[in-house]
Amino acid sequence: MPGIRDAKCVLVLGATSGIGRALALAIHDLDSKPTVIVSGRRQDRLDELARGGRIRTLCVDINTTEQNLKKFVGDTLSKYPDLDAVIFSSGVQHIFDFTKPESIDLSKFDDEIRTNYISVFKLIVFFLPHFLKLSDKGRPSFIVPITSGLSIVPSARVPDYCATKAALHSLDMSLRTQLSATKVQVMEILPPLVESELHDHQGRSPYLSKIWMPLDEFTKHAMQGLIRGDPHIPVGTSVKNFEQYEQGKQETVQQLYKKTDA
Repeated sequence: MPGIRDAKCVLVLGATSGIGRALALAIHDLDSKPTVIVSGRRQDRLDELARGGRIRTLCVDINTTEQNLKKFVGDTLSKYPDLDAVIFSSGVQHIFDFTKPESIDLSKFDDEIRTNYISVFKLIVFFLPHFLKLSDKGRPSFIVPITSGLSIVPSARVPDYCATKAALHSLDMSLRTQLSATKVQVMEILPPLVESELHDHQGRSPYLSKIWMPLDEFTKHAMQGLIRGDPHIPVGTSVKNFEQYEQGKQETVQQLYKKTDA
């Protein structure tokens, strides 16, 4: 099974902090020496990552218009025609309390669903023609959505975040099924609660830091799955929930697809 070591050029979206940054650096350090492109909104952090090595940078906020996303993909492929892997690590998380509906900021809902799902869906659509051309040439390519263990068992404190990750998890299985006859590999990473800046704006990091998985430990396990080419890469507490609720689901999706593929 092809894995991330087979990639020649890897784009990591949302690479300025947390999981995205850690994975970008780990992939850069592989003995296969791929070119790594880091992207995100904060140019200063991108510049810091790009000091030396094969790391390139692209400043982008994926919470933007469809036209801008399409232009970003076109410009990226024009500059990096060998691109054969995209890791979708961009994400935001907001707390919504339905017992106090007047407190819910719907602009944050829009921001969350666009960043975590809608823009990812559109970017996959825009990158796929290039990946399918690589497939026709016999080259593997990789779509790597980062969802969450909360896509399986939600946390009621962050209901929309969980819903966006559940949507992306479902999309992952459908993508893998439809692309099964190609060399486009879909590898989903399902993190547990991991050390990151994701929760800083909520004021909950001091508490969560007592229970989250250290970023280095998460990265080690996630990279092992990416190198093996695992279709699903649950890590930490996500492993138990995946085994309890998700075992056999991908096969069922595949069977249903074949039955309805008339």
